[in-house]
Amino acid sequence: MARKRIVVALGGNALGKTPEEQLSLITHTAETIVDLIEAGEDVIVTHGNGPQVGMIKVATDTAHEVAGTASIPFPECGAMSQGYIGYHLQQAIDGELSKRGISRQCLSIITQTEVARDDPAFHKPTKPVGAFFTKEAAEKEMKETGKVFVEDAGRGWRWVVASPLPVKIIEAPTIAQLVDAGTVVIACGGGGVPVIAEGGGYVGVPAVIDKDRSAALLAEQVSADTLLILTATDGAYKDYGTADQTIISTMNIDEAENAVSQGWFAEGSMLPKIDACISFVRNVPAGVAIVSSLERARDALEGKTGTRITEK
Repeated sequence: MARKRIVVALGGNALGKTPEEQLSLITHTAETIVDLIEAGEDVIVTHGNGPQVGMIKVATDTAHEVAGTASIPFPECGAMSQGYIGYHLQQAIDGELSKRGISRQCLSIITQTEVARDDPAFHKPTKPVGAFFTKEAAEKEMKETGKVFVEDAGRGWRWVVASPLPVKIIEAPTIAQLVDAGTVVIACGGGGVPVIAEGGGYVGVPAVIDKDRSAALLAEQVSADTLLILTATDGAYKDYGTADQTIISTMNIDEAENAVSQGWFAEGSMLPKIDACISFVRNVPAGVAIVSSLERARDALEGKTGTRITEK
């Protein structure tokens, strides 16, 4: 039987918010990933980086202010976060593969995601990143740098960056080749480092790309059979958080789009995951998109739990 190619998008519950918490959670995460490999799947792992890239940005900004070290641009902070999260993941996955006697290797790739220079999101930045500032300090930064700052939930003022749509995963052909060779690949961390085309190459831009959207695009570009988005719940629910909540077992694209239009899913939570699933299945009609929990990933692939979205 031919191996299926699966892009697994890890949620924040798989990594935690600090290096210490990440190390304590990563062993369980690796076990889940290797369960899928042991079941005969080719796996590409993607992950978020929100707490991690924020921590790096705050640390480097503080060092710049206190010790006069170089200021680190936001795209470089994203690449740093991919490196250290990938390092932890590949160590844990390699260890679990070795423990089970599976002769495969895991490799993390610093991944770039192209965005459009004229994406409207650049004219309306919405994603807060980095440290909190006083109003006076924020106004000074805005005047000196042109950055946009907003007041954030009464905690202070923060820099906001754009959240453009992903257009292309630059390293997708290499990722596909590595998977063909039997490698377990970790890629597109935090949605990928946002870049725009310039001068025959690419340059980084300060932005945050939705990680689930990038996972869907990566799954499309590497011809994956399945997009598996893992989160804190066993699937998507109607009336989530109420006494009437009901898990949605299956939806076709039309049903999923109708559920979105009726506001079944929360913005910043389940909605971007369902949008990513719809995008993948629309562009890969034979593909399947699934939302489930880390703990029940294998059950979800076998149709025992989770929310499954197909073309028809």
